[in-house]
Amino acid sequence: QVQLVESGGGTVQPEGTLKLTCTIFGTELDRACVGWFRQAPGKEREGIAAISFRDNNTIYEDYAKGRFTISRDSTTNIVHLQIERLKPDDTAVYYCAADRSSYLHTVEIWYEYWGKGTLVTVSS
Repeated sequence: QVQLVESGGGTVQPEGTLKLTCTIFGTELDRACVGWFRQAPGKEREGIAAISFRDNNTIYEDYAKGRFTISRDSTTNIVHLQIERLKPDDTAVYYCAADRSSYLHTVEIWYEYWGKGTLVTVSS
């Protein structure tokens, strides 16, 4: 069983920076893929980025390149998502998810385990 806990959300002013944290508990994670997703009010959930625990390679959705950075704390089960130059449109619940299959992707339906999310509100 795998459990994920997101933290770091809150209210941030436009153009600010925020760093979210995903702490993952469980076993058989050495080849896992961990992704970040978000769901804005009234919209479907969308992928942002993912990182492979096997080799620390990363991938990003096109819209996320440049302002979003996914990273992992060394060889721990902690993954971060840093968001720069925040915009009101970034307001959403941010989720992290894990897939133990070892394939690096941001395909939502392939992720087996999900956190409960952390709310990010961008407002002045």
